[in-house]
Amino acid sequence: MNSEAPTDPQRRGLLQIAAGLAVAGSLGANVARAEAKKPAPTGKLGDFDFLTGEWKIHNKQPRTGGGFEEFEGEATVTSILGGLVSIEELRIPVRDFSGMGLRVLDLESKLWADYWVNAKSGVVGSVPAWGSFVDGVGLWDGDDKDGETPIIVRGAWDQITPRSCRWYQAVSRDDGKTWEESWVMHWTRV
Repeated sequence: MNSEAPTDPQRRGLLQIAAGLAVAGSLGANVARAEAKKPAPTGKLGDFDFLTGEWKIHNKQPRTGGGFEEFEGEATVTSILGGLVSIEELRIPVRDFSGMGLRVLDLESKLWADYWVNAKSGVVGSVPAWGSFVDGVGLWDGDDKDGETPIIVRGAWDQITPRSCRWYQAVSRDDGKTWEESWVMHWTRV
């Protein structure tokens, strides 16, 4: 077994294989859930091309009791299959945290499925968040639980320029009436 870190072509190949395995057989089964929330059916090939490349990321999360914790991270993002799939490798060394964001366009529904794979478990989230871009802002909502309480977790992409963008996550405990930001990432292209 090779103990050296994979080269860029090797990394791209590994990410492509992982992406294929992660979505095989699961995309169509989850479209019914997306239709129930009715995100705008505006997804098209290449929507995530703005994200392709190398990034430095400034993270900000609220602290229990007030204030914010800020820390640095980085990501490598690849687009494959002509813009049908976007694969993000996120690395946050100060948190010993890494994982893979996997975004796949369902061409029939015109919606993007957004999956997460935590590197510590190696498990693809079984239910993706579904969404699309409207007027330069992308919104993805996914059902989750906080203990036994159902919540909606929203991921959003906005402030997109050729050199930067912002992603944030917010949580709703009242079926989308109000939202509480739980993570903000300011991305700057390397």
